[in-house]
Amino acid sequence: MSVNVAIVGATGAVGQEFLTVLAERNFPIKNLRLLASARSAGKEATFAGKTYVIEELTKDSFKDIQIAFFSAGGSISKEFAPAAVAAKAIVIDNTSAFRMKDGIPLVVPEVNPEQIHKHVGIIANPNCSTIIMNVPVWPLHKINRVKRIIVSTYQAVSGAGAWGLYELDTQLKAHAAGQPIVKEKFPHQIANNLFSHNTKIAANGYNEEENKMVNETRKIFADPKIMITATCIRVPVPRAHSESINIEFERPMTPQQVRDILKKSPGIKIVDNVDANHFPMPLEASGQDDVLVGRIRQDISRDDGRGIDMFVSGDQIRKGAATNAVQIAEKLI
Repeated sequence: MSVNVAIVGATGAVGQEFLTVLAERNFPIKNLRLLASARSAGKEATFAGKTYVIEELTKDSFKDIQIAFFSAGGSISKEFAPAAVAAKAIVIDNTSAFRMKDGIPLVVPEVNPEQIHKHVGIIANPNCSTIIMNVPVWPLHKINRVKRIIVSTYQAVSGAGAWGLYELDTQLKAHAAGQPIVKEKFPHQIANNLFSHNTKIAANGYNEEENKMVNETRKIFADPKIMITATCIRVPVPRAHSESINIEFERPMTPQQVRDILKKSPGIKIVDNVDANHFPMPLEASGQDDVLVGRIRQDISRDDGRGIDMFVSGDQIRKGAATNAVQIAEKLI
């Protein structure tokens, strides 16, 4: 069954990736509408060999649309998603606007696909770092309940949007030329540097990205008691987030058991070559949908065998955003 599709935020990094992923996966599109702000209206984009003109987003943009992918910022989603739902479109929202709202499914298809059909017009796409962590942790959690997760992230600049890539590239070129490095949008120099994720620090001392990983995982896993602590860091990498994950299980778990489970789990590629010292890297994760998992080892800080360490890399624009949303849409039709 082919459907009418709209992409809100079509000129952004994730919006452009939606087009790539929809084409690669041969998503059955009958009619496609590309929507963006007034300043982008009139620009052109190509999809499946056909040229489309970007239209200005209005509340009347969703007539006859069946699936609307939103990725233009939380305020845009809050303003225009209700109009899409009123026009009988199903919204798959890539912002934080609806993720923690009661009654709105928050979905990683490899984890909780059964939630998709419980929607009332809106389905939320989780935060990219949450998705990249959840894909490998969930299949282990199903076998041996995870009690606690300690995660540190190494997040690429493109997670901040196209301007993040521009700022890193501009600063690296300035450094190479011996010119002054100018900060435009990031709060600190990103070239040859790293810093705490550039989101607001909440009252609990955690920034927004860290709190998202905690709260969203509890909702997706339907396990409010799982203990999670996160430290999120921005690094001078163009694309793909990496994460160091320490897991405490209810029962002992060996590295080989972890490998055996993950090898059979969807959305995962094991990259764990000890002899070649070859483990997950953002360079290799970029452009693909699988989350790369490696450095799987016993946590030697505990003597009960219930701790496992691993390192993962995943493309936050694809699996962390566009691909996850398209996978949700595939299950809808």
